[in-house]
Amino acid sequence: MLAVTLTVTLALSLRTAQVDLRLLVDGDALGNVARFARGMWPPNLSREFLGLMLRPALETIHISVMGTAIAVLLGAPLGVLATATLSWRGVLHERAPRAGRWALGFLPYAVARVLLSTFRSIPEYVWALMFVRAVGLGPFPGVLAIGVAYGGMLGKVYSEILEAANPRPLETLHAAGASRLGVVLYGLLPQAMPNVIAYTLYRWECAIRASAILGFVGAGGLGQQIELSMRMFQFDEVLTLLTMLFVLVATVDWVSGRIRARVI
Repeated sequence: MLAVTLTVTLALSLRTAQVDLRLLVDGDALGNVARFARGMWPPNLSREFLGLMLRPALETIHISVMGTAIAVLLGAPLGVLATATLSWRGVLHERAPRAGRWALGFLPYAVARVLLSTFRSIPEYVWALMFVRAVGLGPFPGVLAIGVAYGGMLGKVYSEILEAANPRPLETLHAAGASRLGVVLYGLLPQAMPNVIAYTLYRWECAIRASAILGFVGAGGLGQQIELSMRMFQFDEVLTLLTMLFVLVATVDWVSGRIRARVI
């Protein structure tokens, strides 16, 4: 039954998504790709162009850093509230009456879950469109878009990391008379912090790529320059900008990898 279901789903998806692999080898498609490739080579490596693109490259880094910082500030408290073992059940609440747990703990938990689901269900591209209308063009709407969208993602993952922590150290501290704050500081956070840092750094890498995409709606950075070069059919500039973006992503990946190696 599972195999039949998967086969039928795949067949319906191919039809609905209008997947036609023959279009990839169509003569017109190959001709367009060839013209695009010829226009991209050689890349524009003039000193004047590279000098002009230095500011957008730095802007892309700044957008990703500030967007990730806002995401952490937004996602961390919501992630804690959305952690069931901290809010309304688990070893920290086993002595509290059940009615009190549901009334005082479950309501903030449910509100935090709804907010996190709302933030991450709307793509950062759509957030950027809304913030561009609100605050105008420039890097600021890109920062806000990444902060809100990634805040929902970070908060969701933070809550799952905290809930997946080994409960035995928490129970031992609780049985020894430690306060709730002591159980969290000395039992929960030491277990969760390496994974929290690792996932936050991964999201920072994603923010570099997202900031380039958000540039297509006027949110600054290299993405806006790529969009302008595409409009002007300056494909040699596009290749240079894509190479710069690749270097940025590779550098951030190396830096975050070094940090993760030290933490984990």
